[in-house]
Amino acid sequence: MTDRETNPLGLAADSPSYYRQIDEDTFMPTLHAQGAWQTDEQHMAPVSGLVAHCLETFNGRDDMQLSRITFEILGMIPAAPSTVECRTIRPGRTIELDEAVLSVAGRPVVRARGWRLSRQDSTAVAGGFPEPMSSPDSLPAWDGTDTWAGGYIASLEFRRDPASVPGDGRVWLCSPKTLIEDVDASELATYVGLVDTANGIATRAHPREWMFPNLDLTIHFFRTPIAGWVGFDTDVVFGETGVGLTSSVLHDIRGPVGRAEQILTVREIPTRS
Repeated sequence: MTDRETNPLGLAADSPSYYRQIDEDTFMPTLHAQGAWQTDEQHMAPVSGLVAHCLETFNGRDDMQLSRITFEILGMIPAAPSTVECRTIRPGRTIELDEAVLSVAGRPVVRARGWRLSRQDSTAVAGGFPEPMSSPDSLPAWDGTDTWAGGYIASLEFRRDPASVPGDGRVWLCSPKTLIEDVDASELATYVGLVDTANGIATRAHPREWMFPNLDLTIHFFRTPIAGWVGFDTDVVFGETGVGLTSSVLHDIRGPVGRAEQILTVREIPTRS
């Protein structure tokens, strides 16, 4: 393929980041944020990180932790200037709910809501953690571009458990790219910016034969993650009526941090004659 075919919108390929900030609320995706299904869309993973960053900077409170974020994907996310607007829905001293809406050309394409919970010392009753994954250094490299297209997937480094099978996989990934050029994003926002990749690391069918994009992403954290390697212990279920579910236990290099769920629309790609 030519550069024009793989990058029809001429997205910046020389940036060290997924986004360039245009003004206070607007961000331009680079080629590294390009989606896997279409060349003129943004991948939901860096979009998620961008929205998490905006939620944190809109209402950053050291006494609270962003513990659940649900993203509703309202349509294809064009690879174009993206504006994020935030508001508080439910203010509170120990529990708070905020909302962020990402729009392109005035059309909302992602709506996210995040619960903030107060920080407390619960060390005395902590427990029930999932089993840790093997370290990324102990696993062989995996080339995600053999399965997936797009600038986002090409920006990642993968380590995959050889025991992984279709529908059941354990993968670590990281990225050398920062979230936003010349902006210090938090470790949580940087981590969140990789989580949506879960739907592509234990696929049940090849994406050239079946489509199975997720319509949402819900992340629950019982511990604030650190940036770097993101670990996925992922199961994928395809139902019999065109609906699927990707479920992941999430890890950072210190151990498990939470879970992610993604509902899928499963459709066979028509054969071209």
